[in-house]
This record gives sequence, C-alpha cells and structure tokens, in this order.
Amino acid sequence: MICAEFQAASERSVMPSTSFANQLFASIERSRTLEQLLQEPLLWLVANGGWSTAWVMSPSKGAWKKLLAVGKPVVTSPDDTLLGECLDTRKPQSSGIWIVHCLPASVSNNTAANLANRVDLILCCANPTPQATARATDESLREQLGLLGQAVELWQHQLRKSRDVVRLNQILEVAANWHSHQDLDRLLQDMAQAAIHLLRSDRASIFLWDKQSRELVGHPALGMEGKPLRIADDKGIAGAVLKSQQPRRWDRSDPTDEVDRRVDTSSGYRTDSLLAVPLVDLKGKPMGVFEVINHLDGRFDQQDEDDLIELARHASAALANTQTMQRLIKTRDRLTQDAEQQVQLIGFSQEMLNLKSTISRVGDTDLAVLLLGENGTGKEVVSRQIHYQSKRRYEPFIAVNCAAITETLLESELFGHEKGAFTDAHDTRSGKFELASGGTLFLDEIGDMSLAGQAKLLRVLEEKVVVRVGGSTPIPVNVRVIAATNQNLVDLVRHKKFREDLYFRLTVVTINLPPIRQRGEDVLQLADFFLTQFCNKIGRSKPILSPSAKKRLVNHDWPGNVRELRNIIERIAYLTTGETIDDSQIDFVSSPRADGAHGAEGIDLSKPLAEATDDFQARYIEQQIKASNKNMTLAAERMGMQRSNLYRKMKQLGMNHQDQDSHGNS
Repeated sequence: MICAEFQAASERSVMPSTSFANQLFASIERSRTLEQLLQEPLLWLVANGGWSTAWVMSPSKGAWKKLLAVGKPVVTSPDDTLLGECLDTRKPQSSGIWIVHCLPASVSNNTAANLANRVDLILCCANPTPQATARATDESLREQLGLLGQAVELWQHQLRKSRDVVRLNQILEVAANWHSHQDLDRLLQDMAQAAIHLLRSDRASIFLWDKQSRELVGHPALGMEGKPLRIADDKGIAGAVLKSQQPRRWDRSDPTDEVDRRVDTSSGYRTDSLLAVPLVDLKGKPMGVFEVINHLDGRFDQQDEDDLIELARHASAALANTQTMQRLIKTRDRLTQDAEQQVQLIGFSQEMLNLKSTISRVGDTDLAVLLLGENGTGKEVVSRQIHYQSKRRYEPFIAVNCAAITETLLESELFGHEKGAFTDAHDTRSGKFELASGGTLFLDEIGDMSLAGQAKLLRVLEEKVVVRVGGSTPIPVNVRVIAATNQNLVDLVRHKKFREDLYFRLTVVTINLPPIRQRGEDVLQLADFFLTQFCNKIGRSKPILSPSAKKRLVNHDWPGNVRELRNIIERIAYLTTGETIDDSQIDFVSSPRADGAHGAEGIDLSKPLAEATDDFQARYIEQQIKASNKNMTLAAERMGMQRSNLYRKMKQLGMNHQDQDSHGNS
C-alpha cells in the first residue's frame, strides 16, 4: 500500500529523473532504519547535484542531531541559527559553504496524529558548485526534495503501523492471561508489570475507587512498602481523571504542577512525568484510574496514551470478572462451611475417635468407600464428612437411595435419558452421575439394587462414562462413589444376590459405623447437641437433663440409633415446658422389631432357632461388656464363665473382642 502511494506520487512528478524515484522506491521497501532509508538517495543527490557533502539533521531536545553524513568530510558544521530559520520558514537558506533545505511533508497527511509523530529533517549540502547553487531554488530540486520528504513520511507511517500491530498484539496477549485470574492482588500486580513493560515506564498503579470512603486505593503501589497507597478521590491527577473521565498527561515542562506531592514526600520518590486514564466498567460506571509514572525517555506521548487506554479497557473487564469471581467464591465457601456445620460427627468415644481418624485419612483421596452399619447410624452424615474433607468439597454432593428407585427407573435415574426414550420421557434429562460430575455420588442402600442395575453401575465405574437411555453418545463423568448398606454384602454375594466384581470395586475402603449402644456417653453429647439445635430453632431456653434422664438415655438399647435419639429429643424440645427433663418425660417409641414378625423382646421370629439364639447371645454379651465398662474379666464373672471361655464364645459368634478389652489382663 505504501509503495503504491509513493509510486503514484513519483508518476505525478514533473522531474525527468525517474532513477531517483526508483532509488527511493527501493529504499522504502528494504529499509529498517531511517538512516538506511536516506543513505542511497543522499549518495544519488551528491553524485548528481554538484555537492561534495550532504548531511541530514534533526532537532532533538533543544539541539541538533546529525542522523547521517555522506560524501567528503568537512571541518565546519551548519550554524544552529541557519538550521532554525530554515525549519521555521520551510525555505532554503545558505551561509558560507552550506545550503540547507527543509524536507517537506505531504499536506494530505498533516493530521493531528501524524503531526505529533512527525520527525522534522533538514538536508545540509556543503561546497556546492556554481551550478548547484543556481539550482538551489529550481523546480526540479524541489520535486526531488519533495519526493524524499514524502518517502520519509510514508516510511515513518509504515513503521508506526507495524509498531501499532506489535504493541496491540502485546496488549491482547497479556490481557488474555488476565481473564484466567481468580486472585485480585495477583491480577493487579500483573497489570502493573505489563504497563511498565509496554509503556517503558518506571512504575505503574491501578487505583480502585472506594466510593464509600471517597478514596482511591493504589493496587499495587509498586516500590512502596507497607500499607496500600490511599489518596483522596479529588486530589492530584488521578482525582482529576476520575472526575472528568478523561486521560491526562503531565511532565515537568508543564507550567502547573498537578501532581500530589504528598505521595512523593511520603515515598521518597520523584515524579517527573505521568500518564493516567480512567477505568470504566461495562455499564460505563467509574471503577478507578490506571496510572504510569516516569517514562524512560522523559515524557509520555500520544501513542503511549492510546496504548494505556486500550490496556485499561481490557483491565476493566478483567477486574470486573475477577471481582465477581471472588464474590462467588466467598459465597461458595460460606455455603460450604454452613453445610459442613450441619453434618458434624458428635462424640468422643473410642469408636468415634477411630471413625474420625479414618475419615481424615480417606477424605482427601478418590478411593471408593463402602459404609456399613445399622439403620440410623449416620451413614449419609459420614459420607458428607468424607466429601467435605476432600478436594471435591466445592463440587456437588448427590445422594441416591437405591431402595427407593424401581428397577425400571434405575438406569434413567442414574444415567439420564434422551427425549422420547420411553413413554414418559418428555424432555432430555441428566442422570445423577452427570449431576455429580466433579463431586461425590452417595449410593445409599446399595444392597437393594437389582443385579441388572449392578452390572450397569459396574460398567460406569470401570469406564467412567455414561450413556443416557435412548442415546448413543458417551458422556465422560468424574465422580467419587461412596456406597452404603445395612445388609451383609458378603452373604448377598454368597447367595448370588450381589455381584462379586462390584463388591470388590466398592470395598476399596470399608468403614463400619458403630451403633449408638456401643458408644457409651456419646448418647448424652448427641442429646445435648440435638436439644441445642431444636431449642434454638423454636426460640426456647434449653432445658437440663436430670441424672435420671441421662441414665435412662444411656441404658436404652437404641434400635433406631441416632435417628431414634434425634426424634426423641425433638419431641422433648417441642412438648416439654420445664427447665429440667427427668426420666418420666422420655417416651421411647416401641421398636418395629416388637411388632408383626418380631417378639416383645426384639427377637426376629423369621429366623431359625439356631440363628435367633446366636443373635440373642451376641446382644446379651454386648450388654454385659458395656455394663462392665469393657472389663472382660468382670463381664465373664457376671455371666458365670471363665474369661477364656468368653473369648471362645465371642469368636464362635463372630464378635470382635480385640477392641472390647480396655483393661488388659486385669
């Protein structure tokens, strides 16, 4: 494009020297610096213009800088006054051995942006011949110098465009990384460092507006130690930018000092140049100010301002995203903590201490866990504790009661279905595995799942993909499975009612939950916990359990375990009015085992005599050991047998006696 513009300009020229135009055309294409661009055209002018020497001079910081010299060396230099007069008048000037010409710029390109970035050049010719002196003002020389000036301007325009593309790519590259940040402090540090690098400045700060306190808070105040920098939102250049929502540039050449010098005084830093632009959110509301300080070349220009405005646009979007993300994370953390508080494990018996220790060991793993225990022992509470102690704690926890799902609906419930897959499939539906992806899936009453359902579950656990009913697309799932049952899975496997391969897949870690009757005075701690909860809920003062009430709670068999205890305490909280609860106010609900197929003593009448006898003996021994405070010698004496015989009997009944004897050989 640039070359086409120059070629058109050279064709419009009236000068016959097409070789000079061709020389310029070639120089524009291959030059990487201004000196390279001017080298060959200057040699051509010296060879064809009747001069012995040619220099190109440029004004720089109040002085004149020689960019290039060709031809024979000369002793004297053109006078600064001569150069200044040529630059001011834009007309040729001569003095002594020198004739100086101002390289003209294209009128069509004299926009504000081009004028701000244009480099003024003076061509200085030494020791001209009479013919060269005569040509100093002729039409052909003006045409040649006009082409040279236009070539310089076009080359500079091309260079600026190339630099614009590079800088914009740099801005987009760093801005792309900002949107992945969740840490606001780290994001602000990265933004400041990017601005320092891209705008070649010494320091940078992002001032976020604290509207309530009417302050701008610097994040970070690079190079400053201690607390974040806080300034009034109506002070200094940052305050002016916040108020006007317009960019501001300042350096020491400005007649008024707008910098808030209290900051320099407190930090020991000297501000010599400054550029600040507003930060605005997506709704156009002020967020703060983006500021860079002390350009390495002395002052910030229009290009720097444009770059910082572009950088601030991306910064505002990234800041808004990160601030929103932080608010969501705080909300998520608070909700997770609240949920975790609702599933506490209460009690300090040895059984509970062992259980808590096991949970802490397996929690932060992805191992499959099988929870075994009677109804009401808190299997779902334990499963949630495992979830909240894992790295999945912020992801979904989905609980499924396998016993409550019919075999025909099990596959749809767990794996989902596509619209139209069966009669009632009016919409596409995600299954529990998809809903729990990234988190934990709790499969309660796993022993009640059909054999067909077990086969499909095993396939998903092995392949880690699901296919919805009526679909064909495999859907990857990342789920930790915790299963639970109150049944004896070993017996179910033995009787071909539970798949052996699924059993081993689920039992990577097996945790036995102790019934409440084996947890001693944990009953009283649980009772106090539930009593506090219910009394707070209904707004009454918490009553005190009398010694007789505590004794009755401890001595109860608790066939319903924690669930039964919770229900009893809830009834006490709502129905009693006194400040003290005695044993007469504790009304135990009859166990379902006392109805129908179960006798009054809690014996399962559906079992053969031999099994029922073993059950009775096991429970009798458990109660005697409990009543003896786990002193096995005392328990054996109370049962009228030797301690060694008691151990043999417990082994025969399949009881674990190693955790019972807390008194050694006493």
